[in-house]
Amino acid sequence: MPIMEYEPLYNAKELTKVLKIGINGVYELLSSGKLPYLLINGGKKVRGSDLERFIETYPVATRGEEET
Repeated sequence: MPIMEYEPLYNAKELTKVLKIGINGVYELLSSGKLPYLLINGGKKVRGSDLERFIETYPVATRGEEET
Protein backbone atom coordinates (compact mmCIF):
# COMPACT_ATOMS: atom_id res chain seq x y z
CA MET A 1 0.00 0.00 0.00
CA PRO A 2 1.59 3.31 -1.02
CA ILE A 3 2.00 6.17 1.42
CA MET A 4 -0.63 8.80 0.77
CA GLU A 5 -0.05 12.53 0.94
CA TYR A 6 -1.68 14.16 3.93
CA GLU A 7 -4.78 16.29 3.69
CA PRO A 8 -4.74 19.90 4.93
CA LEU A 9 -7.18 19.14 7.81
CA TYR A 10 -8.54 16.01 9.49
CA ASN A 11 -11.59 15.62 11.71
CA ALA A 12 -11.78 13.05 14.53
CA LYS A 13 -13.46 10.39 12.38
CA GLU A 14 -10.78 10.70 9.71
CA LEU A 15 -8.08 10.45 12.38
CA THR A 16 -9.47 7.09 13.53
CA LYS A 17 -8.82 5.71 10.05
CA VAL A 18 -5.35 7.21 9.67
CA LEU A 19 -4.14 6.26 13.15
CA LYS A 20 -6.10 2.98 13.24
CA ILE A 21 -7.45 3.67 16.73
CA GLY A 22 -10.92 4.22 18.14
CA ILE A 23 -12.63 7.57 18.55
CA ASN A 24 -11.96 7.56 22.31
CA GLY A 25 -8.24 7.19 21.61
CA VAL A 26 -8.35 10.13 19.20
CA TYR A 27 -10.08 12.36 21.75
CA GLU A 28 -7.56 11.28 24.41
CA LEU A 29 -4.67 12.36 22.17
CA LEU A 30 -6.40 15.69 21.52
CA SER A 31 -7.38 16.42 25.13
CA SER A 32 -3.95 15.43 26.48
CA GLY A 33 -2.22 17.86 24.12
CA LYS A 34 -0.21 15.10 22.44
CA LEU A 35 -1.89 15.92 19.13
CA PRO A 36 -2.51 19.64 18.59
CA TYR A 37 -5.75 20.77 16.97
CA LEU A 38 -7.56 23.83 15.68
CA LEU A 39 -11.04 24.72 16.86
CA ILE A 40 -12.97 25.62 13.71
CA ASN A 41 -16.71 26.31 13.89
CA GLY A 42 -16.90 24.36 17.14
CA GLY A 43 -15.16 21.28 15.70
CA LYS A 44 -11.67 19.98 16.37
CA LYS A 45 -9.49 19.75 13.25
CA VAL A 46 -5.91 18.54 13.04
CA ARG A 47 -3.55 19.98 10.45
CA GLY A 48 -1.95 17.39 8.21
CA SER A 49 1.49 18.77 9.04
CA ASP A 50 0.81 18.33 12.79
CA LEU A 51 -0.46 14.79 12.23
CA GLU A 52 2.63 13.89 10.23
CA ARG A 53 4.90 15.38 12.92
CA PHE A 54 2.99 13.45 15.63
CA ILE A 55 3.43 10.16 13.77
CA GLU A 56 7.12 10.78 13.04
CA THR A 57 7.97 11.72 16.65
CA TYR A 58 5.75 9.25 18.54
CA PRO A 59 7.91 6.97 20.72
CA VAL A 60 8.69 3.63 19.11
CA ALA A 61 8.52 0.53 21.28
CA THR A 62 11.46 -1.81 21.17
CA ARG A 63 11.35 -5.53 21.64
CA GLY A 64 10.22 -6.36 25.16
CA GLU A 65 8.64 -2.94 25.72
CA GLU A 66 5.28 -3.70 24.11
CA GLU A 67 2.23 -2.87 26.19
CA THR A 68 0.30 -5.84 27.54
